Amino acid sequence: MSGGPSLLDLFSGAGGFARGFKDERFRVLLAIDNDKSAARSYSANFPEAITIREDIREVTCDDIRYFLGPLQVDVVIGSPPCEPFTASNPRRREDPLERLYSDPVGALVLEFVRILECVKPKLFVMENVPGILERPLKAALRKELGAVGYSTVYFNILRAEEYGTPSRRTRVFISNVSISPPKSRKAVTVWEAIGDLPPPSQDPLIPNHEPPPSLSLRKLKKASKLKPGGALVRYRGSGGKLYPNLIKLDPDSLAPTILGSSRFIHPYEPRLITVREQARLMSFPDDHVFFGGKDEQYNQAGEAVPPALSRAIARYLLRYLI
Repeated sequence: MSGGPSLLDLFSGAGGFARGFKDERFRVLLAIDNDKSAARSYSANFPEAITIREDIREVTCDDIRYFLGPLQVDVVIGSPPCEPFTASNPRRREDPLERLYSDPVGALVLEFVRILECVKPKLFVMENVPGILERPLKAALRKELGAVGYSTVYFNILRAEEYGTPSRRTRVFISNVSISPPKSRKAVTVWEAIGDLPPPSQDPLIPNHEPPPSLSLRKLKKASKLKPGGALVRYRGSGGKLYPNLIKLDPDSLAPTILGSSRFIHPYEPRLITVREQARLMSFPDDHVFFGGKDEQYNQAGEAVPPALSRAIARYLLRYLI
């Protein structure tokens, strides 16, 4: 393992999951994602890796062997799309097994399993929402992973805020090993995360901190009257439950869970937070850049595994690789 353990990143997005592993001296060899802007962001942040922009369903085992050459993969990580399993999705299928086997997006989880069979890594870690743990789904995942050689499966539930991320985020990390990193001693608040940033500008020294999209005059008036934690809009998820968006951040608390579609109101100014501010709330360092349209940049930051959490996971996994 000269130079550190090797890594294959599936559904790689802009690289939040891999960022923590890179910080812990893992070698990122190869990444696969079908989103053009996310792949561009990944390439910029991981120039040492091969980034394949392709639908993973079209990537064969031979393709992966071609790009890896003689290199062996120690760890496979990935974040298949969570929309089919999350309760905030109003179009989530009622039958849990249909979410995995009939929904074409949910079935991408099985592509992760297929790639595991191709490369046979020592370890794997697949991130998703806790909704993927409903009883029939959990049993189905054990069966699918067992069929490709991983008879022992752990469903590790981790909270990003307990590992230095300034926002709440509970996710399950499915692996062939137990993952329980030591927790941070202190939570990081919104203002501790973004308070030192200057006003939004085109300053290249702070990438992705350009002025955010403007709110309508009506929303600006409402935003100026919002109390911390209040929301400008609400939308219906699965089962008709209401979910807030355009939430005014409380400077002295953690940010709420950030999703790809999330937008937030600055705690002291009647404006949206910038992409960089949102990235900081996900624990991205300022040198991690995002490309594409503004919405794409927000989505890349909001859909990621927070690097502070992935760093804790990577550090913990080293014990299994020595």
